[in-house]
Amino acid sequence: MDSVMLKSDYYFELPQELIAQDPLEERTSSRLLVLDKRTGAVSHHGFREIGEFLRPGDCLVLNDTKVIPARLLGEREGTGAHVELLLLKRRSGDVWETLVRPGKKCRPGTRLTFGDGLLKAEILDTVEEGNRLVRFDYEGIFEEALDRLGEMPLPPYITHKLQDRNRYQTVYAKHEGSAAAPTAGLHFTKELLGRLEGKGIGIAYVTLHVGLGTFRPVKEENVLEHHMHTEHYQVSREAADTINRTKAQGGRIVCVGTTSCRTLESAAGEDGLVRPCSGDTDIFIYPGYRFRVLDALITNFHLPESTLIMLVSALAGREHVLAAYEEAVRERYRFFSFGDAMLIVDGGI
Repeated sequence: MDSVMLKSDYYFELPQELIAQDPLEERTSSRLLVLDKRTGAVSHHGFREIGEFLRPGDCLVLNDTKVIPARLLGEREGTGAHVELLLLKRRSGDVWETLVRPGKKCRPGTRLTFGDGLLKAEILDTVEEGNRLVRFDYEGIFEEALDRLGEMPLPPYITHKLQDRNRYQTVYAKHEGSAAAPTAGLHFTKELLGRLEGKGIGIAYVTLHVGLGTFRPVKEENVLEHHMHTEHYQVSREAADTINRTKAQGGRIVCVGTTSCRTLESAAGEDGLVRPCSGDTDIFIYPGYRFRVLDALITNFHLPESTLIMLVSALAGREHVLAAYEEAVRERYRFFSFGDAMLIVDGGI
């Protein structure tokens, strides 16, 4: 791999109005751009047609993490000054690592209150990147208080208010812990998944709790100096067995979303076998990377110069990806979390 990779090589022009601000009424009515990773050929479809590009014996890998309503609006005790808290990671019991805005006056010892005192918090410490460790104080069950008071932590580029919080949740979300949705999964309904299973396509669930680092811009012009965020993941024995069996029988592993991809690639050995495990990963996938497990990827359209467009370029080649993105802009596809989907596959057209 090179020792220099330029951020500006992953820039593309995106008109503001193509950033999807609201989810579509029907999950499966998104559009689907299919990109042949070998030739760069693209074709245009509806997401409902996804089954036409999958074969019996293939396996879809889904991330079953659940987004928590991690955005809390409250005030500093005693002053009434407005404060916003974003829960990033549970450290232990009632202690969370959080992002506090405005952060300047929120020093250790500062007390915060939310929902007329239903939930209280004390700032314990400042940790890396200016995040704060906070201890919560409440009556009853923390998750219930959070459910009542918290809002979905939508990405910064979405300015509209979400009418139905379930629309920033996959239909198979199970394990709470994400600060952002694994958005490629938002296109699936239970009916569509049932149809695919009926066609003989396997389904394996893994878990990666998506952190806000996924939206953190790459600041370094030499991308290889970028410090990747860590995220917690888990692969069960059942999922590992399903994936390894699929590979052994000649089926393809189709990851739904970059988070499923990063989970599998973190859990796989050099031999391409996935091991049941859990831990933290800071894997950074960019061109030159050799995929151990993944054969195809269903993903949304990503931000210019982001680590995610670099991951997609590792699979299909930078020139192919940027040409496909230009075509998507020309064809007025919807971009980012609530946007349309792309399938990157070998000879899928």
